[in-house]
Amino acid sequence: MGIFDKLKGEFIDVIEYTDDSLSGLVHRFERHGNEIKNGAQLTVRESQHAIFVNEGEMGDAFKPGRYELTTKNIPILTTLKSWKYGLNSPFKAEVYFVNTKIFTGLTWGTKNPIMLRDPEFRQVQVRAFGTYSIRVADPAKLVKEVSGTASSFDIENVEDQLRSLLISEFTDALAEMNIPVLDVARNYKELGAKIQGFVNEEFGKFGLEINKFIIENISLPANLQKFLDEDTGAAMVRDVNKVNQMKMGDAMLNASQNEGAGGVMGMGMGAGMGMAMGQQMGGMNNQQQNTNPPPIPGGVAYFVAVNGQQQGPFNMDQLRAAIGNGQITRDSLIWKNGMASWVKASENPETAGLFGSVPPPLPPQ
Repeated sequence: MGIFDKLKGEFIDVIEYTDDSLSGLVHRFERHGNEIKNGAQLTVRESQHAIFVNEGEMGDAFKPGRYELTTKNIPILTTLKSWKYGLNSPFKAEVYFVNTKIFTGLTWGTKNPIMLRDPEFRQVQVRAFGTYSIRVADPAKLVKEVSGTASSFDIENVEDQLRSLLISEFTDALAEMNIPVLDVARNYKELGAKIQGFVNEEFGKFGLEINKFIIENISLPANLQKFLDEDTGAAMVRDVNKVNQMKMGDAMLNASQNEGAGGVMGMGMGAGMGMAMGQQMGGMNNQQQNTNPPPIPGGVAYFVAVNGQQQGPFNMDQLRAAIGNGQITRDSLIWKNGMASWVKASENPETAGLFGSVPPPLPPQ
């Protein structure tokens, strides 16, 4: 060793470390022969801890601040070195700087699907992924149990092990909570909090803790997802049918209460719309019902074109009353099941006689 190297080791009086990386966990302060001069200045920055190690034994630890190293503020090393009368010469010790900031944006995900029991689908395979953040909770334990004597130790050195531990705990927690797969999405927060508690018990053994655990997605198998999408579409159709039924009910009520419809005619229209509504509610919703209307039980059922709208069905008594009120004329178009097309009421043999049975209007007085 040259004289200048010797002097360099003896006159090191500033101990500090700045980390420009984003992933450094532990860094060992490098100096010649590990010699630290008595009275040296130690600077520990925010989100750092400094730990002194003497011949493999954990020594003093320092939180953020500026310190002048003497036997008074390094009592553990003073005891280990047996400095009974103070320290006047350089002493040897390793100094490790531990980064205690929060490491964010770490990702996790299941490589293989997780098998779950489900009350509705029996057994379901799911996949999941998300993010998490960690920090050093116990710097001394991290140096002792994980980084060891490495000159530098980054988050990448332990990330795979942490991820495997996360997946294992996630699988156990998901099975233990016994949540149906269709309800998992609305329990992400509760599930994440529970998993965070489980994992921190294991991470604590390494001096680490999870600051936040986020579940971004739990996906279902493609075939089950397709089934659910189709079922959702069918449910939307059923909802549309319910809306249509409500509209038909309102129209029926309005028709039956319409004074301008001439009483009997309005009742006939309401009865016809009521039958159509009953047809839909009975599971016979057919888009072609206007061309294939059901007959009225026990009688002939005719449909009448009124102002370009199909009304009915009406039996013969209702038609007679409507003709008497002048709501149906000889030129009104009518139709019933079995007829090829709409015809004038006066040209249909069954209805033509109705006009002869209706008395003409009274002459003016």
